[in-house]
Parts: sequence; structure tokens; C-alpha cells
Amino acid sequence: MLRPILIHPDPRLKKLADPVTDLSDDLRAVASDMLETMYDAPGIGLAAPQIGLSKRLIVLDCVKAEGEAPRPLAMFNPEVIASSDETSVYEEGCLSIPEIYAEVTRPAEVEVRWMDLDGKENQEVFTGLWATCVQHEIDHLDGKLFIDYLKPLKRQMITRKMVKLKRERAREKA
Repeated sequence: MLRPILIHPDPRLKKLADPVTDLSDDLRAVASDMLETMYDAPGIGLAAPQIGLSKRLIVLDCVKAEGEAPRPLAMFNPEVIASSDETSVYEEGCLSIPEIYAEVTRPAEVEVRWMDLDGKENQEVFTGLWATCVQHEIDHLDGKLFIDYLKPLKRQMITRKMVKLKRERAREKA
């Protein structure tokens, strides 16, 4: 089931998400809905706060090559346990900040620990686009958006654009 994606500014996007303490079938269904919503958007990552759910849950799939099998991941309580000193710069976008892109510098490599859909603990080192995406999504769980890495003036400009976009969308629905 497709879920509506919150658009910045929304106070729910700035809150610290709650840890997942009980991996219920309902939460597994939410993860499935989030993957469907992410692919439909289309995007490569989505965090539970973006659909209005304050839980530490993210989904991602950074496979972009034609003909390569998708690799959907659902991560409960993901945390970066190690990151490289080396950094990389990617032009990031966000489903909660549509059609806005900006370069963000992050660690080039991160090791992440999370619980999967079966409740098993996983650990993996991510590089390249995967590293950027997983850090971007974990930021959402901490109430941080990619525009928070930008200079204040640029951030304010983007926020004003999003307020205008939300007004236009509200008018279209009326």
C-alpha cells in the first residue's frame, strides 16, 4: 500500500524516532509499504518519519544498473558503528523535499548494524551511493534533513519553496 510522504517543513520530520522494541507483523507490513512507496516515488531510500511514523525504520535500494537485480533492504534500529575519515560528496535529494538537490559531504564508507525483517542482527560495510543513502536515512531517524548540512540562507530558501509547494498542493486538493 502506498503511503503519503510528508513534505518539509513538518514537525514530525524533526523529531527523534523511537527505537523498535517489538518487531511485529504490523511493522513488517509498514516496511513493505515503505518499499512500495519508495519505488513508486521513485527514490532509493525512505525513513519511517517521512510517512509520519516515529519509529527507527528505514528502507533502501541503491541498485540502479539496468538488468541488475534489486536489493531492497529494511533496517530496524540501524546505527553507524564505524565510519571512514575519507569523505565523498554526492548530490542528494529527498522525497520529503521534492525536486531540490544539493551537494553533501559525508564519510565515504560506513559500517552499519541493524535488525532485519526476521529480527536477526546484521552488520555490513557500505560504500559509494549506498553509504550516502544509509547515512541520509539514518539522519531522518535523528530528525535531521540533508538541507541541515547547507548554509542557513540556502536552507531558508529551500524551506520557503517547500512551504509554497505545500500551499499549491493543498489548493489543488481543495
